[in-house]
Amino acid sequence: MTTLRIGLLGTGPWARRVHAPALAAHPGVELAGVWGRRAEAAAALAQVHGSRPYDSPDELFADCDALAVALPPSVQAPLAVRAAGAGCHLLLDKPVATAVPEARALAAAAERAGVASVVFFTARFGAQEGEWIAAQAAAGGWFTAHADWLGSVFAEDSASPYAHSPWRREKGGLWDVGPHALSVLLPVLGDVEEVTATRGPADAVLLTMRHGSGAASTATLALTAPAAAAGVEITLRGTAGTTCLPRRLDGPEAAYHRAVDALLAAAASGLPNACDLRFGLRVTEILAAAEETLPPLAPSGG
Repeated sequence: MTTLRIGLLGTGPWARRVHAPALAAHPGVELAGVWGRRAEAAAALAQVHGSRPYDSPDELFADCDALAVALPPSVQAPLAVRAAGAGCHLLLDKPVATAVPEARALAAAAERAGVASVVFFTARFGAQEGEWIAAQAAAGGWFTAHADWLGSVFAEDSASPYAHSPWRREKGGLWDVGPHALSVLLPVLGDVEEVTATRGPADAVLLTMRHGSGAASTATLALTAPAAAAGVEITLRGTAGTTCLPRRLDGPEAAYHRAVDALLAAAASGLPNACDLRFGLRVTEILAAAEETLPPLAPSGG
């Protein structure tokens, strides 16, 4: 398979900024078409990138070898199940779902159909971040780690294009940036064997985790941090000393290009990628377990 025909589901800011341009520019890919929940948005995005809009997802599946998805997780999961059933390889956004049964159904559908899958965890496909993660996993001997993954999407002074995202507003930092933190911590420290969560201000959540390697980690996750306090830091401490995740030097577009490369390789070889649906399912399971330990929100009012 020299050129993969990939259809795109979704027309929002992330699809417009990253998915569509990267797919249209990738030399191993043909952007076969676009479907969105708003037909006019799908038509506009397809026209910009020399593709065509589709009236229904299933019509797009029939004309594609693979599907890229840029939709809320509750919409992504059932559509991806249908795409897998149509024989399409899958390039998915994180989290693959916010409910464990939906994530398990999706992973089972992909396995049944024998299709390749890649979940786009941006840090795992960043050049500098990916090299750092692999090096720390190989080094081992880590005692503890802490991750701060703080966005200002819903801060009072936010100008984020995602500030009108209903699913992010509902699920908060735990589900939007939590997958990113886990995608870095798990390959270095091992699977999470125990997790608890505590509420912070606004949507902030603090996770405390024990890993299979014996290491402990914590993660502070939020989408409501003040803009001046937003940012990403991950620090590991162990026998080799202290090391920090390097700051991203290339943007998400370059990382997405590598995710497409990974899907092409997995589809051609039949070998699973480390960030496939099984990994995406595990991330959902851990976040759901953390969510179950959160105390109920205090009632508002006077």
